[in-house]
Amino acid sequence: MSTASLDIAAQGAAIGIWPFVIGLVLVALLIGAFWMGIRVRRREPAPPRPEEQPRVPEGGPVGEVLENREPDEVPRGRDRLTPHQLKEHGNLGSRTSPTQARPRWDEGSSGAFGSGGSGGR
Repeated sequence: MSTASLDIAAQGAAIGIWPFVIGLVLVALLIGAFWMGIRVRRREPAPPRPEEQPRVPEGGPVGEVLENREPDEVPRGRDRLTPHQLKEHGNLGSRTSPTQARPRWDEGSSGAFGSGGSGGR
């Protein structure tokens, strides 16, 4: 065997070792991440026991409030309003409507999407 063929054989062996070394490093990182996850999990508080769970209030469950809301009108002007100029960004921009009757569609009115049709009949 000549020195050239020994050099080529040594390079081939070195190239074959690197994937093995990278694989070992990846396996070590995965094991370390798993071990660290176990340590973090042990430091977390335990799940609540049944006696620590929330209970229904004495007066029973809190019911829904069904009411019609009346929106505040958007101020009309020549300039475009940006969201921060609107009152409370919609959080407090409505009040209870004086009439609590729900608005209904009139028979023969526009129907869905303003089509003017009979609404699917």
